[in-house]
Amino acid sequence: MSVSNDKLLPGERIERISSHGVVAKNNDTDEAINDKYVRGEIRIVVEQARYQLKQIPNLVQSADYDLQPDFQRRPRWGAEKRSRLIESFIINVPVPPVFLYESELSRFEVMDGKQRLTAIAEFYDDKFALEGLREWAELNGRKYSELPEQVRRGIDRRYLSSIVLLHETAKSESEAERLKQLVFERINTGGEDLSPQETRNALYPGPLNKACIRLSRHQSFCEMWDIPVPTSDEESQPETWRPSKELLKNKKYRTMEDAQLVLRFFAHRQRSRLSRTGGLDAFLTQYLISGNKLPAGTILQMEELFKSASDLVMAVLGPKAFWLYRKRADEWLWVSDPTVVAYDPIMRSFSDLLHCGDVLKERSGDIRRALPGFYSEYAVEFDGRKVNARDAEKRDTLFGRFLEGFAN
Repeated sequence: MSVSNDKLLPGERIERISSHGVVAKNNDTDEAINDKYVRGEIRIVVEQARYQLKQIPNLVQSADYDLQPDFQRRPRWGAEKRSRLIESFIINVPVPPVFLYESELSRFEVMDGKQRLTAIAEFYDDKFALEGLREWAELNGRKYSELPEQVRRGIDRRYLSSIVLLHETAKSESEAERLKQLVFERINTGGEDLSPQETRNALYPGPLNKACIRLSRHQSFCEMWDIPVPTSDEESQPETWRPSKELLKNKKYRTMEDAQLVLRFFAHRQRSRLSRTGGLDAFLTQYLISGNKLPAGTILQMEELFKSASDLVMAVLGPKAFWLYRKRADEWLWVSDPTVVAYDPIMRSFSDLLHCGDVLKERSGDIRRALPGFYSEYAVEFDGRKVNARDAEKRDTLFGRFLEGFAN
């Protein structure tokens, strides 16, 4: 079996991916540059505000404040980090301001600071007890309502500052999106480093990006990548659901690596056709920019394809589907950790053979028993050190031939 692009869905084909950048014009004179500055092009209009901490629960619950715009990252803070924020207010350590965007008059999107706002609101609502405090260790284990009166009053008189990008900053919706993305990128530089997928999520929101986030919580996918599976509350009450401690501890979820794996699947299906400039991260970014422009119906079909392929892999190979069989210290064994070296060709091949799903399920035992021999024979190709596009295509072809042998 030779993997080809004939398996693409109607409308899925992306004809060309190009690099994005701004090239300065050689004929830009000082006079033209000065004129551009005077006209106020690319200039942010801001004002500052301060909120008493005890006002923040009402702010967070207000319909006038959107804490989860497209460019926000997933929650990263556990109880200890939230507790140390509260300790900072007790000590009166300066806390960085939150950044808001006035999307409509007196309606705001939280561009940066969602974790701080949520932590303060939840503390006032007695949703967590302080833990891990160093300077005020005697307060560990106490909720807001259990604090000594003077400490509560001290916290109540503290303020959280904000910087508001006013509505008149942008003259159009497209300009507003561009400026929000620009500000988000700049204010996160030098802070807690964003993962490549968090950066994509912030700078290139769109239908395909949202689909990748949804699919990253698909149950079979989570099981095969050792990510806590969705709970009933997550599925039935998404607006009020909050990630569990177990989920927040999972690095793939916390850094959006899970969403990147989904994006990787879609991009990988066209890897051999698309020009690649830069490394993998640049390729995935360029693919997402183009993929966000695909028709809505095509993206829905792509979602169904991913879910069907993931479910079929799980049914045939089980939760250890993306483990590799390798030789270590003169002994062949399964390496107990999923890897993209296995994920890419397995998902690609199963997605190409969905029409043979019933047969592959019936022969699940045969396939599993044959896998050690397959990995032993092609150990060099699957050792994880060959990572360029040509090597990936070869793994696709090898595993595709292997799997097709059980489909007939």
